[in-house]
Amino acid sequence: MGYTLTEKILLAHVPKLKDIKPGDFIRAKIDLCLGNDITSPIAIKEFCGLGVKNVFNQQRVMLVPDHFLPAKDMRSANQAKILKDFAKEYGIKNYFELGEMGVEHVLLPERGLVLPGDLMIGADSHTCTHGALGAFATGMGSTDLAYAMAFGECWLKVPETIQIKFTGKPKKWVGGKDLILQVIADLGVSGALYKALEFTGDTFEYLSMDDRFSMCNMAIECGAKNGIIATDKVTEKYVKTALRKYKPTRKNYKIFKTDKDAVYSEVREYNVSKMEPIVAAPHLPSNGKGVSEYKNVKVDQVVIGSCTNGRISDLKQAAAVLKNKKISQNTRLVVIPATQAIYAEAVKEGYAEIFVRAGGVFCTPSCGPCLGGHMGILHEGEVAIATTNRNFVGRMGHPKSFVYLSNPVIAAASAVKGMISHPTEL
Repeated sequence: MGYTLTEKILLAHVPKLKDIKPGDFIRAKIDLCLGNDITSPIAIKEFCGLGVKNVFNQQRVMLVPDHFLPAKDMRSANQAKILKDFAKEYGIKNYFELGEMGVEHVLLPERGLVLPGDLMIGADSHTCTHGALGAFATGMGSTDLAYAMAFGECWLKVPETIQIKFTGKPKKWVGGKDLILQVIADLGVSGALYKALEFTGDTFEYLSMDDRFSMCNMAIECGAKNGIIATDKVTEKYVKTALRKYKPTRKNYKIFKTDKDAVYSEVREYNVSKMEPIVAAPHLPSNGKGVSEYKNVKVDQVVIGSCTNGRISDLKQAAAVLKNKKISQNTRLVVIPATQAIYAEAVKEGYAEIFVRAGGVFCTPSCGPCLGGHMGILHEGEVAIATTNRNFVGRMGHPKSFVYLSNPVIAAASAVKGMISHPTEL
């Protein structure tokens, strides 16, 4: 019996094992671990209680203070300082200070720090984003991060794998965000609980790395342990470009492929050529339906950014919709590039100016309003449409506010119209 892509990567990280199957509990070697300004302070406290003298590898512990920076208050400033002091004391090389940091799940791939075939854990649920590189990446708790920082390993239960097969060429305005929102709508918020989602099919000929990151990013929203896409020419080009530009310490990687006789717990197929953009209504990411089904839904705020859709192609698409247009007088537009490099490119290409001239604000890289942090909190009764990944009750502010999820072009069109809209309506 063959192995799925996830099973192959996990087996390769447990040297003493010769076989592996879903349900097995394993202690696996990790390639890298990640923490942010919310989860790392807890992990650091637990790490210090372990009595070890150093982290397992100074190059492979990643600390990114992205949720509340620039510090919004004294408490968030303290959280960030804990990371900075720890990084200095233990010689951690990949600590990213304000001015070079970005949203963690965009920053690390951008800099070539996550590679195909890696086993990565992060104390953040959207660590599954990195599966787009052909890596096994999953979120864990802060105590798991503490142990991983100390010993370079973690325990896991081998997940079953659901194959999600996409066929056909997407229509204009349809991207990775729409594909994953449709999958979540079909599976529900727990339909893939502790399972791997392996995305396959000829549709990937038409999908950029940015699309793929968006898809793997939201695997957790249907309960999946990880999302993963096999490494192909598109992936390798992205990785080699990052390695050449940033020259990280690690450069070698291994590409894994699913065996032909691999066993999936379930197979789901989608004809992408028939899909329209999907919008998820409050208060669950699984409340997705075609944008054409939303009539006269007014919005007070539009947010374009986050680890789901804050990459340069997302900003380019939104800018194309907004060029030479003004947003509705009743609507706010907040645009947040995910990293400093994306910020700089958006300025160079003129996208930032388009957003500002349209009446929006172009902000420094941060998670910002995605988790109700800062830079765009909703008041009671307000409605937002966002390119973020969650729309739970109170996610972006007041518990009686409402968040819809969409791709960047739908969000941009909605900013102009002041209600949920398709770009063809402009």
